[in-house]
Amino acid sequence: MNETDFKTLLARLPVSWWETDADSGRVRSGGGAFTDEHTAHRFLKALSAETEGLPTARWGDGARLGEDARPGDGAPSGDGPRRTRFEGRIFDVTWSSRGGDARRRGSRGVAVEVGGGASAGAGAYASFADLSPAAMFVRDAAGCYVWANHAYAHLYGTTRDRMVGRHLGEFDAPDEAARFMALDDEVLTGGHSLRHTLTYRRPDGSPGHAAGYRFPVSWGALRCVAGTYVDVSEYTHALDGRRRAEEDLRALRDHSGLPCVRLSADGVVGEASVAAAELLRLRLCDLVGSPADAFLAETPERAALHAVWGDLTGGRRRNAQSSAVLVDGDRRLCRVWVHLSAVNRTRGRDGGVWAVITRPGLSHEPHPALTPAQVRILALLAAGYDNAGVAAALRLSRQTVDYHLARLRRLLGAATRPALVARAYVLGILSPHSWPPRSTTAAHPLSPA
Repeated sequence: MNETDFKTLLARLPVSWWETDADSGRVRSGGGAFTDEHTAHRFLKALSAETEGLPTARWGDGARLGEDARPGDGAPSGDGPRRTRFEGRIFDVTWSSRGGDARRRGSRGVAVEVGGGASAGAGAYASFADLSPAAMFVRDAAGCYVWANHAYAHLYGTTRDRMVGRHLGEFDAPDEAARFMALDDEVLTGGHSLRHTLTYRRPDGSPGHAAGYRFPVSWGALRCVAGTYVDVSEYTHALDGRRRAEEDLRALRDHSGLPCVRLSADGVVGEASVAAAELLRLRLCDLVGSPADAFLAETPERAALHAVWGDLTGGRRRNAQSSAVLVDGDRRLCRVWVHLSAVNRTRGRDGGVWAVITRPGLSHEPHPALTPAQVRILALLAAGYDNAGVAAALRLSRQTVDYHLARLRRLLGAATRPALVARAYVLGILSPHSWPPRSTTAAHPLSPA
C-alpha cells in the first residue's frame, strides 16, 4: 500500500493525522475524524496547548492507560502515547518530534478516536469493516442482522441491504440457524469472544467453511453479537485433497509390494513399506529411524549415491537412478536398482527423498577394484567391439588393449571375451538396464564409466 492509498483509507476512518513545522504550524493533515479542516485545526491547537502545559511523565512510569489513569492525566510532553479528550470525544494520541535542520523541525502525530463522538462506536467499526475483505456482521439477541459488510453478504449470494433487518433463519437452514443462535447466546451470556470454525451452505448448494471470532458489542442501545470470519473453503478443500493423496500414497506404499522408504534430508528413514523391511530382513519398527547408510555396502556405488544425494537434497536434481549394494540384517549383500525422487518441503513436513527399490538381484559377489579404462573396455566388449575397435574408441595402442584384456581375465577369472562380459554383468560392474552398455556407477547416462 503506497502513501496515497493509505491516506485514502484513513479518510474514511475516525483518525486524524498531521505534520507541523518548527512553529507548530500545520504542514499537512488528514483523516476522517473531523468533518471540516477548521475543527481539525482547533483539535491540533488544543492538543499543542495541552501538551505544553503537562508534566513530563510518560505512560508506563506510573499509571497505565485505561486503568487508573484518566484522559489527559499523566500524558507526556513531546514524544510518546497519550489519551486526551476534545469536545466530549476521546482520542488515543501518538506524538513524535521531527529532527533535522531548522526547516524540518516540528512534530507529527496520529490520533485515533476511541469513544464519545457520533463517528465513534458502531460507526467507527462499520467504517473500518466496510473496507475489510473478511466477512463481518452484527446481530441482535433475537438473531436479526443490524449490520453486515459486503464480504459477509457475498457469502450468501446477496447484498447487505437485503440482509439488514432480517432474521438469520431466512439465510441459513433451520439446523444451522439453531446452531448459530446457540453460539450467539453463548457469547452474550459469557460476555467474551469465541473462536470457532463453521460450515455454511453456499448459494450454489455446495458446503463452505469459515473460521473466525464472535464477540459481544454494544450497537447503540442494543446488546449484540459481532462476528468476523475468513472464508477457508478453498484451504479446507486443499487439505482434504492432500489428506486423500497421502492416504492413497500410504495404500500404494503398503500394498504395491514395492520396497520403498522415505528419507529425511539427513538420510534417516522416516517411512518404509513392509516390503522394504522384508528385503532388508528387519522388523519395520527397526528400519524406521535408522540411517540409510547403515544398509549400504562399502562399494563404488555408495560413493556414487552420495554424490547423487547431494544434488537431490540441494535442489539441483528432481530424480535420479542408480544401482546399490544393500546389507541386510543377516549381513548378506544384495545388488538392487534404486529410483530416487526429491520431495519438497511443505507446511508441517520437512523435505526429503523417496527411494523405491526395483529389480533386486542375487546375492552380491564383491569384485576387485578396476580402473576406469578397464571398465570402459568391458563396456565396449559388451557392445560388440573387437580389439581393434576398442583401441580406436579409447585411442589406445593394440598392445595396451591386449595388456588390459589379459589383466581382466586374471582379475575376473574369465578365459574368453564372452566370459568377461558375462562376469561383468553378474558382478554388477555393468548396468543390466542400459544400452549402450555402461558402468553401474556412471554419473551420466551417456557416460560408459
